[in-house]
Amino acid sequence: MALSGATQAALRGEPSYVWRAGQERRLRMILDSGPSPHPERVLVDGCGLGLYVRALEPHAPGTVGLDIEWERVARGVRSGIGRLLVGDGQRLPFPSGAFDLVLSNEVIEHVADDRKAVLEMVRVLRPLGRLVLFCPNRWYPFETHGIYWRGRYHFGNIPLVNYLPRFLRDRLAPHVRAYTQADLRRLFQDLPVQVLRQTVIFGGYDNLLARRPRLGRALRSILQSLERTPLRHLGLSHWWVIERQ
Repeated sequence: MALSGATQAALRGEPSYVWRAGQERRLRMILDSGPSPHPERVLVDGCGLGLYVRALEPHAPGTVGLDIEWERVARGVRSGIGRLLVGDGQRLPFPSGAFDLVLSNEVIEHVADDRKAVLEMVRVLRPLGRLVLFCPNRWYPFETHGIYWRGRYHFGNIPLVNYLPRFLRDRLAPHVRAYTQADLRRLFQDLPVQVLRQTVIFGGYDNLLARRPRLGRALRSILQSLERTPLRHLGLSHWWVIERQ
């Protein structure tokens, strides 16, 4: 059954609709994170409309995108993006060792069972293949996925929600997770992987930049410079690179 727009946004998040500086920056991170030589077979797990599939194809001709929402996949196909599939990230329809690189970009926070999703991503990686993972940081001062209040969903950036005790935070935002480093370490515990990179990054703030260019550029420059300091722990997203052993 198709989800309403608001329900879909709450449960699945909002995919990238346009390609801007924030997406371009993450693309460079993804390419820099891949195994050497450059990966040929790439899975974008939770691909949304397929923009990262389109961006990665020139670098990895075997790029495939998968998303659980058929409406988003259909829209991506209509826009001319090939190799998009409908499927569940907790039961990936691919053989073990099928991919050189798996990208999970702000997806695992939405799935029903994030441990199962991680197990599947690791399973479909070849030995020494890599998973590039972006997901929400619990210590970012805003919950960017909105909250439920008195039975109604309120979309937007809600301040300080993630700083509440977890049981209160999860009552306000039961539709989405936010992770600490310890949470992520538990997800990968006892798996045949090595963590090559774990850090926190700030966003691209493209929406603000589009409305108020000077302010947006200044804020982006200041916040992204904090990634080189201990204040990166207040950033928007975790960026992990994990290698299959």
